[in-house]
Amino acid sequence: MTIGRFEGRVAVVTGGASGIGRATVIRLLDEGASVVAADYNAATGAALVDDVAASAAGAEKRLRFVRTDVSVEADVAAAVSTALADFGRLDVMVNNAGVAGAFGPVEAIEVDDWDWTFGVLVRGVFVGVKHAARAFKAQGEGGAIVNTASVAGLRAGAGPLAYSTAKAGVINLTRGAALELAEDRVRVNCVCPGGINTPLLNQGVNEQAVGSLLDQVQPWPDHGRPDDIAAAICFLASDDARFVTGEALVVDGGLTISGGLRLPGAGGAGGRSMASFGAGMAPPGTTGVSKGSTGEAPVLRPPATT
Repeated sequence: MTIGRFEGRVAVVTGGASGIGRATVIRLLDEGASVVAADYNAATGAALVDDVAASAAGAEKRLRFVRTDVSVEADVAAAVSTALADFGRLDVMVNNAGVAGAFGPVEAIEVDDWDWTFGVLVRGVFVGVKHAARAFKAQGEGGAIVNTASVAGLRAGAGPLAYSTAKAGVINLTRGAALELAEDRVRVNCVCPGGINTPLLNQGVNEQAVGSLLDQVQPWPDHGRPDDIAAAICFLASDDARFVTGEALVVDGGLTISGGLRLPGAGGAGGRSMASFGAGMAPPGTTGVSKGSTGEAPVLRPPATT
């Protein structure tokens, strides 16, 4: 770790109270940044603040928590405004908030579930890019935006249809924004995690089951951790990546090169895939929407009967 790499810099991390987002917040704090952690879940946000206060002398002074629904533009704008008001500037925007979202056979997915999924995964990234770009341009010193996409956005069958389609949108949004903002020295990149055993994937109750499935499909023997993705995010956000923009960096333990994105026995629209476990290991054919680590329970609808 390069201590002080973000000394004097200010970051906003959405989804910052859990999983990859939490690991990113801690990493940025450890490397000297001031951070606004924006997350929907107030309970995990409070826990983050308490843990930082207990573990690192003085770091709590460089941390703010703002309860944020990233699908609501005003909430994301408020998180950026908090960074500007409390710390005086913005240097890094990490659009990380995510949910597993709508799942099930395409003919059974509810439109409202689909729209809610895109509200979090795509609109949330868009408004994060929008308001960070405004702040960066006003400062006139450039900046770095890192979005969390997924290997599910790179090929069909790697996740539920809504999730995969949304993450593909994040990758394309990243590249388009990078092209548009390059002249202002604003870099825009994304990371594409593989199977990281976080609350989004396992809902806190299936860690061993998800780990066992990863063992079957991932060639690298160690499971990916939130810290692994946080390290990639911080690389892309740092001056070490000063000539990198428009990139979709895959961090997946070789999952994509192995062809193992769909789980054994997953064939068919009702089969399981690497991103479908946020619904609590719902049986194949089940339809609904997973709320990830928001603190809200997933909605499960039984498979249709004929």
